Amino acid sequence: MIRFKLKEQIAEQEFREGRRITLLEIAATTGIGRITLSRMLKPGAVMRSDTLDALCKYFQCQIEDLAEYVPDELARS
Repeated sequence: MIRFKLKEQIAEQEFREGRRITLLEIAATTGIGRITLSRMLKPGAVMRSDTLDALCKYFQCQIEDLAEYVPDELARS
C-alpha cells in the first residue's frame, strides 16, 4: 500500500512559515480539489501523478517526502 505523508508536509510547512495552512489554501494554490486532498489523509488513497507533481511543487519537496510504500501486512496492523 502507498501511504501519503500530506499531514507531515503540512506540519513542516506550518513550522517553516510560522502560521496555519489549510487544505483550502493548498487547493487554491495548487488547483487540486479540497476533497482530493482530504482523501490523501486516509489510508488507501489513490492519486494521479499530476496531483503529486503539483504537491511537490507546492511543498518544494521530492516524491519520497509525500509518499512511502508500506507492505500490506504492516498496513493492517
